[in-house]
Amino acid sequence: MGKKFDMLALGEVLLRLSPEGNERLTQGTRFEKQLGGAELNVAVGAANLGLTTGVISKIPSHAIGNYAKREIRRNGVDTDYLAGDDSADSRLGIYYYEYGADPRKPQVVYDRKYSSVNKLSLEDFPEEMYENTRCFHTSGITLGLGGPVRENAIEMMKKFKEKGALISFDVNFRGNLWTGDEARDCITKILPIVDIFFCSESTANLTFGKTGDIKEILKSFSDEYDIAVVAATQRIVHSPKSHTFGSVIYEKKTDSYYEEKPYEKIEVVDRIGSGDAYISGFLYGLLKENGNCQAALEYGNAASAMKNTVSGDMLWTDPQEMQQTIEMHHNI
Repeated sequence: MGKKFDMLALGEVLLRLSPEGNERLTQGTRFEKQLGGAELNVAVGAANLGLTTGVISKIPSHAIGNYAKREIRRNGVDTDYLAGDDSADSRLGIYYYEYGADPRKPQVVYDRKYSSVNKLSLEDFPEEMYENTRCFHTSGITLGLGGPVRENAIEMMKKFKEKGALISFDVNFRGNLWTGDEARDCITKILPIVDIFFCSESTANLTFGKTGDIKEILKSFSDEYDIAVVAATQRIVHSPKSHTFGSVIYEKKTDSYYEEKPYEKIEVVDRIGSGDAYISGFLYGLLKENGNCQAALEYGNAASAMKNTVSGDMLWTDPQEMQQTIEMHHNI
């Protein structure tokens, strides 16, 4: 019997507020309201590509929470496992994002402490949830929230693994959530149950103390923790509005590396969520093509490149456009 979902993603749902145009946070009177959150971005991008996805989280049971739930559904993501927080102090985490323009860098200000996701409990979700998906995804952002969220996230990973789901994990290190030492100590404990691991070269160096070139680093993670697939994105920031993007993948069962020429000098409208879009495309290619890492690479790179060209946190595309993007890239 088939699974209800291709992928379920656990993470905090955030409200994103941005000044209009290229205004600064310290000027202007208006904010554009959107949704974001690393794992939600992955679920939305994968849904737009054609996977059946759902989000696991906890949001307030008031007007802002209702807005979030409607937006998530509008983006094609299931909300069966989106728990409600009825307490008087319930809140949705917020982040403020200021667009950059060379030489001024983008700026992010978080206001997410004590948000409803921190009250998330295993008891909020039915046991059959763990049998309902082919792949479970979460990230170091969720673990970095600490406390009950971290404990419950790790327990969920174990439960999904026991029921046969692939476990996908993105380090996505955020220094404003936890230290590098804390992240390394926590993440290395869960890596033996991870099947698909995403870690940038800089994070591998600074957080995990890895040395050598990127291929050696990816293989070392796979060998040390018996991880089936390890991927690293590679971004060159020429300016806030011009990036080059590519990635490298290592597959353990074939002892093979996968890479292609990068997408060069992408015209960046909004880089937020482009790493999440990479994971959306990667998981789409991997799940759609029965574990084909070359497909994962091509869809991941194309998805990230496309996400950079639209505003907001999320990837807006479809399989046909994505295939055309990949074909055009191959023909350059």
